[in-house]
This record gives sequence, structure tokens and C-alpha cells, in this order.
Amino acid sequence: MVFPTIEFAAFLVIVMAVSWLLMPIPALWKPFILAASYFFYSYADARFVLLIISSTLINQLAAVAIGRWRDRRILIAAIVCDLGLLGWFKYYGFFALSVDRALQDVGLPAPLPLLQVALPIGISFFTFQALSYVIDVWRGDIRPVSLIDFAVYEAFFPHLVAGPIVRASEFTPQLATPRDPSQVQVTRAIFLIGGGLVKKVVLADLLATRIVDPVFDAPGQHSSGEIAVAVYGYAVQIYCDFSAYSDIAIGVALLLGFRFPDNFDRPYAAVSLQDFWRRWHMTLSRWLRDYVYLPLGGNRRGRRRTYLNLMITMVLGGLWHGAAWTFVIWGALHGGVLAGERAWRAHRGGPGGRPGRGSTGSTGPRHRAGGAGGTGGAGGAGGTVVLPRPKQPELTEPGLAASHPLPAPTPSWEELPGTRVAPTGPHEPGLAAGAAALETAAPPIAATTPMRGPTNLPRVWLGRILVFHFVCAAWVLFRSPDLGTAAEIFGRLFTAGGPSPLVTTTVLVAIVAGLGAAAVPSWWWVRAQGLFAARRLGTQIILVVTFLLVIYAFVGQQDVAPFIYFRF
Repeated sequence: MVFPTIEFAAFLVIVMAVSWLLMPIPALWKPFILAASYFFYSYADARFVLLIISSTLINQLAAVAIGRWRDRRILIAAIVCDLGLLGWFKYYGFFALSVDRALQDVGLPAPLPLLQVALPIGISFFTFQALSYVIDVWRGDIRPVSLIDFAVYEAFFPHLVAGPIVRASEFTPQLATPRDPSQVQVTRAIFLIGGGLVKKVVLADLLATRIVDPVFDAPGQHSSGEIAVAVYGYAVQIYCDFSAYSDIAIGVALLLGFRFPDNFDRPYAAVSLQDFWRRWHMTLSRWLRDYVYLPLGGNRRGRRRTYLNLMITMVLGGLWHGAAWTFVIWGALHGGVLAGERAWRAHRGGPGGRPGRGSTGSTGPRHRAGGAGGTGGAGGAGGTVVLPRPKQPELTEPGLAASHPLPAPTPSWEELPGTRVAPTGPHEPGLAAGAAALETAAPPIAATTPMRGPTNLPRVWLGRILVFHFVCAAWVLFRSPDLGTAAEIFGRLFTAGGPSPLVTTTVLVAIVAGLGAAAVPSWWWVRAQGLFAARRLGTQIILVVTFLLVIYAFVGQQDVAPFIYFRF
């Protein structure tokens, strides 16, 4: 069931109506929302509902056992079960084919059968959420919750199939008290959902059908101009597509009384690749940080080990996206450049270059100097000023919706990729800490903000241009079905002449609009929400109906493509 469809709209209206009636009665609301979430997931393939139920039961039993006996073997067994399910459904074919080809290259027979295993939608997302639950219970950051609470957390339909990756410490404390329908932030939710619909239907799908899919499906039939525009077009498409899903998911969750962490923060305004990963898919970025990079040792074991840890983390992040060598190389490229940036900062003596130097610890968001127009990140600018953790920070989604306070994880860590972090103070693990953290947002990286000034502007813009074009080049691997297609794209980028009929004004306007939407300061959207909220109810209804009719006109002219991250 895709968000921008009549089917989902009808489903959401029914679920909202019943949910608002049952919200004051948790004993009735929780089973209802769980059943609705299972129905939502079964819409694509009912067989896989058993998979998510099995995941829920296995991880809940493990969490309860860990909470009672503190036995590491139980944790290992739960991790093996989770990764085993993920590996079977998502990676068996990839590894079997890779092993068979390697053996054939040396003249040995292929021992592994090639099976056609169906990939359950969203398995990577709900598996990562289940892993974070049992690991956080083991660390003492949270206590095991009831089976119904964990089942609702893992299956909650707004984030079930494509994120954001919400942690139990962020979600389950919100189940502790009944949701209040009178406190639902309808205006904010409308802006999130509306902005997501525009980005998905008007921009992402248009670019996919007009330029991206035709070029990447048959690059040999297209000119250098069309290939270049398709590369830029895909950079806009994947941002608009994925951030649209995140925005709609956050908006739908708000309508049901829940808050999710933000997932994007103007990623193409990044001044370094480290800064890009502060802004792009932020919930995955901090998941990889807390459950892969830091357990590997982070930056505590010397420079070479730090660079290796970055490479391992990003390669695994690439493999998380898809079972193909294109994703592995994509992750390796990002890991290599992240390590290179860190080595350069170490050579220059800048923050984040050496353990023990750089920023103070922060589980709060970046706090930009000079308001929303500031640029985040340590790389690409001159000096840096390290800001302390705000007392009551708010994380925003610039370009879509107003900021809203969000729950934070209950971290237990010393540093972040590229930054040495010291503890910020005493921390009390458990549910109390999770509930107390509800008003604090956590970005994937600690705060290091470039000092603003005219001498830094050329460096900032040079950093943005270089990072954007590196990211675009890496997206070629991400989008290409195989390495041969990626090589053909790069090879024809500067050598294929001829006309470019696919490069139309509509396509160019969509690319510029997508980049522009991602660059609009958050205060603009806050002000727009305020203006909308100040209108009379009748005016609001007219505006919403007009907007929906325009979206329906776009949907009526083309099929709504599945979200890109559905297959991850």
C-alpha cells in the first residue's frame, strides 16, 4: 500500500477515526493499531506478516531473558536470529552467486543452489529496530517492555516499510501514557504530508519517468547531455522520494499522536562528506554509529584503526541498502572519503582529526550559529566553533515542516565518526531516562559548526560543490543495476555526442525545484505553518481540498511508483 494512493487515504481515514476514539483507552487502542499495522503490511504480501510476528516474539523473549539473567549468550542468539532472517531473505542469492562465480573462475564446480527468495518489504528497517531493542536492553539503556508495546513499536505502520528507523527508547515511552486527540498537531502533520506528496508525485516520479529511468535502463542510447542531466536528476529523485516517505510517515505518526525523529536536514547543503552523513538518512547514520562504528572501537584505537572502522561501517551501510556489488562499492567510496577527510583534518590539526581533540559531547542536534541560514559540519570551512549541548533543542526538517521536539536515544558512547566526544554528564539508563529524553532530539553527529564570516564563504561553497558532485557520482553506482551499467554511464558521460531530446524544460525545472526545496530555511516553513493555522477553518478546508485536487491531477496522469527505499 503506497502512501500517495486512494487506498491508503481511505485506510488512514478509517484508522484515524477509530484511533482517536480509542486513544483514551490503551487496552483497546494498542490491539487495534497493531491489527491495522499488520493489515497495512499484509496488503503487499500476507505471507510476510508471519515473518514480522516471528521477529517480534523472538526479540521480545530475548529482551525479557536478557533483562532477567544478563546472559550475553542470549543477546548473541537474538542477533544471530535477526541477522539470519535478514541474510536469508536479502543476501542469500547475492552471496551464493558471488561464491559460485568465484569458484567457476578457478575451475571448480558451483556448490550452492541459486534460489529465488522473495524479499519482504521493509525487512531491513524492522530488523534494525528489533536489533536496537535487544541491544539497548543488554546495555541497560532501556528495560524490556510488554509484548503488546514491543509489537506495536516494531509493526507501527507509518515507519514499518521504509523508516525512519525509530528506536524503542524513542517510541515506547510514548506508549506509557494515553495519546490525547486534542493535542494532535494537525497543522504540522498536514504540512509534512502535503510537502511529502509534492516531492514524491510532482518531482520524484516525474524525474524518474522523464529522464532517470530511460537513461539508466539503456545508457548506450543516450547522449552525454542526457546522461549528465539524468545523474543530477537521480540525485534529486532519491532525495525527494525518500525524504517524502519520511515526511509523510512523520506526519501520519503525528496524526496518531506520536513523534518520530527527523531523517533529513538539507543534505545537499553539506560542506563535507561527514556533514552529508549528519544530514542524510540521519536515523540510519546514528544507528550505524551506535551499533557498528562504536562497538568496533570508534576512534579509540589509533588513526589506522579509526579509518578501518569507518570503512567497515560504510561498507556494511552500503550492503544494508542492497545485495549487489554496486552498493558495496558505493559504501566503500563513502567510507574511503570519510577516512580521507579525517586524515586531512589530522594533517591540518583540525577538530575531529585526532582522538582527544575536537568537539564536546552532544546528544542534541547541531545548533547553527547565526540562525537557520548557517551551515553545519566541520569540513569544508575554515575554523570551527564548538557549541555546547542545548538544554531544550529542537530538530527541524528544513524544506518541509516546522521543527518539533523529538525523542532522543539513551546513548552510551564516547565519540562519533570524525569527532572525539566526552561525556556530557551523568545519565540514568532505563525507561525513566527514555521518557525524560522525549523533548530532546539526537542527530547522527555531534555539534561542530563553521564560524560564519566573509572569508569562509568561498570555502563553504567550494565544499558544497565538491561534496554534491561526489555524492552524485556515487549515486550512479547506487542506481545502476550492475557494475557494467555504471561503467557505461561514466564512460559515455563525456564521450557521447548527439541530441538530447529528454532534456526538456520540465525536467530542468523539476531538478531546480527539488534542489531549491531542499535549500529553503526551516523558518520559512514555520512561518508558512503559522499563516495556515491563522486562517479560518473554512479557508483551511478550501486550501487543503484544492491541494489534493492538484495532487490527484498529477496522480491521474501517471502511476504512483513505489518508494525507492521499499526494496531496502
